[in-house]
Amino acid sequence: MLQMDSGGEVNVTGEEEVSKPMAGSSSCCTTSALDYDSIFLGLEDSTKLTGVRAVLILAYSMIILLGLIGNSLVIYVVYKFKTLRTVTNFFITNLAMADLLVNTLCLPFTLIYTLLDEWKFGQALCFVLPYAQGLAVHVSTVTLIVIALDRHRCIIYHMETRMSKDMCFVVIGVTWVISAILASPLAIFREYGTIDLSPMSSIQVCTEKWPGSHRDGAVYSIFMLVLQYCLPLSIISFAYVRIWSKLKSRGSPGGGGDRHRRRRKTTKMLVTVVAVFAVSWLPFHGFQLAVDIDSNVLNMKDFKLLYTVFHIVAMCSTFVNPILYGWMNQNYRDAFMAVFQCERRHDYVHPEAHRRVRIKKTSEAEEPLDSKATGV
Repeated sequence: MLQMDSGGEVNVTGEEEVSKPMAGSSSCCTTSALDYDSIFLGLEDSTKLTGVRAVLILAYSMIILLGLIGNSLVIYVVYKFKTLRTVTNFFITNLAMADLLVNTLCLPFTLIYTLLDEWKFGQALCFVLPYAQGLAVHVSTVTLIVIALDRHRCIIYHMETRMSKDMCFVVIGVTWVISAILASPLAIFREYGTIDLSPMSSIQVCTEKWPGSHRDGAVYSIFMLVLQYCLPLSIISFAYVRIWSKLKSRGSPGGGGDRHRRRRKTTKMLVTVVAVFAVSWLPFHGFQLAVDIDSNVLNMKDFKLLYTVFHIVAMCSTFVNPILYGWMNQNYRDAFMAVFQCERRHDYVHPEAHRRVRIKKTSEAEEPLDSKATGV
């Protein structure tokens, strides 16, 4: 069994029965799906195959690269172009920051840990990295809720005055504080130690360690499933169903037609973002729940491979959002194009102004943008 020595490290010998750590970790920053029986008994592990390793490296590398480029671009264009500095876009930037945190602080370490079956990053990062992932995921879900409720308030109750930018920044700050508190058990109930494979060989591990039994970890994991996935999606779905019904039933006569269409397009984009988030995380949370309910799932032949695949699918949500913004929103698309073309003119961020300038064919006599134009 795993035991603590006088130095505070976990030790186990190859002759003793191995106790598996919580395989279905409530954090997905480190892969806790390590089956240490396979290390001692030489059981088959598909992630050891060269072809599988190559695919995993390629998949994680693409997610990291696309996430870094896409989310950095979203943050940059909102900072660069004044017409994109709206409340909704500030929340979208907050989402991008959370995804960027995952791309930089979690995914590279998760890949290495998965391939090596050993924690190579020291004691401090053992506590920091799972906490960072939990923090980022909570920030994402809470921000999606805030966006949905803000739009619900404006559209359903016809409130023309949207949330002020100062209040928006306060809400973003509160979002990070609440998320930090909710993710704190991932740093508190964690253990860094050494497993002795033989008198001459040992490996470092980073696992969850709850004060009671492993059942405490399962309870926390299920609680996080409800708080991090089921409850947010229920609230968001309720808000967007009401919004969509309102927009669908409302006519668009006269001058309100453009605004009505703009609201429908923006709502459609945000609903797609939520749908992608829900679908991406569903397999991982479902697998997590199966492990918490039935520990026999740990004995599956390709448990570690399945865990890793579901983790990759979940992490796809960290790079898809910028693609959706560019595909479904004209203002973001123009802003992205302006950046790639090294174009500094503000008319690229507002399609109506851009088309007007092209018709006039006079770059020298561009008219100033309407200060009331909305970015999203």
